[in-house]
Amino acid sequence: MLQKRSFLWFLMALLCTAALWMATPGSARADGGARGADPGKRPLVIGHRGASGYLPEHTLEAYALAIELGADFIEPDLVATKDGVLIARHEPNITATTNVSTLPQFADRRKTRIVDGVSETGWFATDFTWAELQQVRAVQAFGERDQGFNGLYRIPSFDEVIALAKRKSAEEGRTIGVYPETKHPTFHQQLGLALEDRLLHVLQKHGWNHRSAPVFIQSFEQANLKYLRGKTSVRLVQLVDADDVAPDGSITYAAPFDRPYDWAVAGRTGTFGDLVTPAGLAEVRTYADGVGPWKPYLISAACINVVAGRCADANGDGLVNDADRRLLAPSAVIANAHAQGLFVHTWTFRSEQRRLASNYRGMPANEYLAFYEAGVDGLFSDFPDTAVVARTLWLLKKDPDAAKCLVDGKHGRQGSCKGLRWLNAN
Repeated sequence: MLQKRSFLWFLMALLCTAALWMATPGSARADGGARGADPGKRPLVIGHRGASGYLPEHTLEAYALAIELGADFIEPDLVATKDGVLIARHEPNITATTNVSTLPQFADRRKTRIVDGVSETGWFATDFTWAELQQVRAVQAFGERDQGFNGLYRIPSFDEVIALAKRKSAEEGRTIGVYPETKHPTFHQQLGLALEDRLLHVLQKHGWNHRSAPVFIQSFEQANLKYLRGKTSVRLVQLVDADDVAPDGSITYAAPFDRPYDWAVAGRTGTFGDLVTPAGLAEVRTYADGVGPWKPYLISAACINVVAGRCADANGDGLVNDADRRLLAPSAVIANAHAQGLFVHTWTFRSEQRRLASNYRGMPANEYLAFYEAGVDGLFSDFPDTAVVARTLWLLKKDPDAAKCLVDGKHGRQGSCKGLRWLNAN
């Protein structure tokens, strides 16, 4: 639930967290080096679907809150409407993130479709026009989060998301970027609603279809990124998924989360994990600028207690979740990606207790600190305020001169900031 507490109280709590943060296997940089506190090199904070931990995801309100909380980028997942408008939704199936199932005028739109080889039943954006979707409102998809904002906010278009980022950039005095994901490109291509050229058209309209634009385009598929590479100089990111984490901390693979779906269609064998091997990263470098691995690829966690081959309750709360795991040492993925000239943006950071490994002692800031120390170049967070404050704590530990950011709004000879919000984010 959204807490009504002062930011000063929140900062003091996190400062205490930093003091208590002890060295863990995940607290050492994976590449053995030391990242400087230069603001041009500090990790980016990306508002995952906006500030989706607080407000219904992929709404202008969630994006605006993420910006207010200090995010450098906001992330709209993109799907297409029946008439080809790109909208911000996590999936083509909008059942779980909207109130569409309660609207009698759309009862007959419920259908079954195949998405990435899996049968899904619900309401799909591709069966609605943009005008029709103006009648639909967003809801909070996570039951443990505040449901009090359900039905209040509408679904925005990608065009509107960019307009918001530009307007807020002017208001904030810092550049706010957008980080769109092309959702299920093969699915959309098969329906004659390919996302790629539509995305570039919107970027071109706003003057952001160029290398120095505050834009990253990401995808779990590979073929569409290669297509985009031939059409734009905007920075591209290969996302790397998986199915689960085994009790010993190893990554597991099962369809449809075993490999990029365009590989499955083309008959290419292998797994997502192949993309973060040295050879795989070298391949990624031929068409993308960065890699976006699921965070267990970077720092995984093993079960503390294993019974009959399965994780067991280790902390006595009667539940089995990430709190019953212990961190393993960082992998070599970050160092190997950097060796190829790729940046690393990892996902997704959430604050609920059940999602935090035991080493983090129930404090979300500790997880961010571990990954900042490991050398990530950016991360996606449902709670960007926590990510921003933790980043500031990390910078204060790395470079005492960074305190000038908090006190004077200045840092170093070239950097400048406004409180916790850096002006030269991109």
